[in-house]
Formats: sequence, structure tokens, C-alpha cells
Amino acid sequence: MRRTGRWIGVGLAAVLAAATARAGDPILPPNPTDEDLATAAQNPVSDLISIPFQDIIGFGVGPQKNVANVLNIQPVVPFHLTSDWNLISRTILPIVTMPNFTGGGSTTGLGNLTATAFLSPARPGMVVWGAGPVATFPTATSPQLGSQSTWGLGPSAVVLAMPGPWVIGALANNVWSVAGAKANNLLLQYFVNYNFESGWYVVTAPIITANWEAPSGQKWDVPFGGGAGRIVWIGPSPSTSRPRLTTTRSAPTSGRTGPSA
Repeated sequence: MRRTGRWIGVGLAAVLAAATARAGDPILPPNPTDEDLATAAQNPVSDLISIPFQDIIGFGVGPQKNVANVLNIQPVVPFHLTSDWNLISRTILPIVTMPNFTGGGSTTGLGNLTATAFLSPARPGMVVWGAGPVATFPTATSPQLGSQSTWGLGPSAVVLAMPGPWVIGALANNVWSVAGAKANNLLLQYFVNYNFESGWYVVTAPIITANWEAPSGQKWDVPFGGGAGRIVWIGPSPSTSRPRLTTTRSAPTSGRTGPSA
């Protein structure tokens, strides 16, 4: 059954290790400004440990027009393979609340876990890129929240540029099932950020998905929207709060909403 509705996304990204970045690191200068920190946090393959949280609230979901929620916990951990190459680990664990389509009430639990490993140059030029495998795991605690049998694997890539105060790029992956229920899903996210010297920034970063196994006319979810955010300091650690408004034709059905730039 198609889950139509209007969705509002609210993101919160906490950068835990920005203050301890190495002096001379190409990602951050020795004394980073709030604008530097915001730019680094918006780079999906930044050489920076971070734990973003993205909460997506859906209104008008299902035949009863109920509310749904997906909280994505997205730790990012870089590994320095050599002086020239980094491996960036990005994991997404969704906690999903989805209304029941029959009998009322809702179901809350884990969705399917997604893990990506980007191989990326340690000292990129004007164009930053990363590529590697993406895998999905059947960690859903209920069939309402995602597949409980599908193991998926596929390629993933990201490319971006950071001219001045801008961070502009796109991330894409396609996952095919390798065991369990059949699946073939595309995820495409383009992102445009503009950073102000005060630490404020504006952003648009919708996540477009396609289910190639769905019937004709029901394959694509194409959201659009944008928002704003600001770097704030909580004790010695910088954090970035990013509320944004997004509308789409239909809601995520499995909590696979992808990485947020």
C-alpha cells in the first residue's frame, strides 16, 4: 500500500571531534572558525569524526492520515589508510515509528541498518570525491519498519566541491538484494549549502529514492525543500542544528532515508 503524505525533516548534526582535528589537516585549519566547522560537517567524506542525528516527521501518512517518524543515527568515522588515502565509514541506524494501517496504533523499533565505506583522497583538490561499497542489513524489528530478510549490497559514490562559502555535491547508491526478499533500490541526494561567517548557513539536501521493484507509477519518491542551521558550542564541542522543511509525494517505507549531508 502506498504511504502518501507530507513530510517535514528536522536535522541535528553533532560534530564531536572538530576541536581535536590535527594541525595542518586539509579539512580544518589550526584555529577553525564557525564557518570552517560548518563546512567540514557538511562534507560527507570529511576527515572528521561526527555523529549526526536526523529526525524526519511525517504527517498525513496512510489511509488514516497519521504521523510517522524516522530518527537516523549516523556515526561517521574516518580511518587513515596511508598518507594519501582515507577510508570513511558511514553507518545509518534508523529508529522508526510507523502508524499501523489496520487496527489503529503504531509500531516503533529499528529499521534496516545501512553501512557505507568511502575510499577518498586524504588531500583532495578542488573536487572532493569518495567511492566504495554500501551494504544493508535486515535489522528491522517489525515487518512494518523494514525487511526482516533482505541483505543488500551495491556501489556508492559521492562528489562535491567547496568553493568559498559553498558546499555543493551529490551522493548516490544502488542496493541489490543478495539474500532474502528481492530488492533493488536507488538513493540519490544532491546538496547545496551556503555558509555565513557567523556560523549560520542555508541548505537544501533532499533525498530522492526509487524502488525498481515497485509497480509503474509508484517507483519514485521525489522530495524538495530546504532550511537553515547554525554552529553552536556545547561546552568544548561544536554542534550544528539544522531544521528544514521538505515535501514529498510519499513517505519512506523502510527507514532507509540515506546519509544526510
